Amino acid sequence: MNTTVKRSLSGSIFLAVMISALLCSRYCFLPLFMFITAVMMEEFYKMCFGGKKHMTVRVLSIFIALASFTLVALVHGPGQLSAKYLAIIPAALLLMMCVMVFLHGEFKDYAYIFTGLLYIGLPMALSPIMVDQGGGAYSGILLLSFLIIIWTSDTGAYCFGMLFGQKLWPAKLCPDISPKKSWAGAIGGILTSLLAAWILKLVGWLDFPMVHLMVMAAIMNITGVFGDLFESLWKRQFGIKDSGNIIPGHGGMLDRFDSSLFAVPAGYLYLLIFGLV
Repeated sequence: MNTTVKRSLSGSIFLAVMISALLCSRYCFLPLFMFITAVMMEEFYKMCFGGKKHMTVRVLSIFIALASFTLVALVHGPGQLSAKYLAIIPAALLLMMCVMVFLHGEFKDYAYIFTGLLYIGLPMALSPIMVDQGGGAYSGILLLSFLIIIWTSDTGAYCFGMLFGQKLWPAKLCPDISPKKSWAGAIGGILTSLLAAWILKLVGWLDFPMVHLMVMAAIMNITGVFGDLFESLWKRQFGIKDSGNIIPGHGGMLDRFDSSLFAVPAGYLYLLIFGLV
């Protein structure tokens, strides 16, 4: 199969699954995002350790991330579990520290394990908060809107980079980490993220004051670029091109969500600070 066709087909299927799950129900969203969390964390640990090194503690780390996700979902779900049970999460992290005393690895191995939890497990565990409308009601519109802004920004950055970042304005954004990223692409990403936010307001998906919406979209774009560069930094450190190959032609799950891990929490935090959610 032609590479372009394969990439387009797998990308379309990925988008269809994401959009359907978020718009359908809580019981489609939860298993999908738990699966994405587990895959991303395993890709990250495989990148760091290679093979099956420290597999026991890797599995324990992923389990803690998924358990944290489940607890947050139960607190912000129909059952409205008491928030006091969230204390289990730091207790589980303390247990992880105790287990790692017996890891018998290098100090950097400890850092890799906790980086996976902080970098991937934490933002993903907080995502159920964004689909909670209070009283057990569910809506994936806000989270899907955030993802659309990020996807549009990435597409805009790529297109502007190809059109203007090759010859007209070849200045690179961060050549030591990601040689292909240009300032032309970065500006294109900001413009298309603002356009996406404006369209989402027009269709009624993001009903926030325009000024706040534009600032939020710009913040999400900027933090998303840093999320992309952060993953590129790790991949360059370990000499790999993609975090995995679960999505043919697109790489791994972490490659698809690297921007979102920074941008989604940043966007929601902005709305939270100004009392808009």
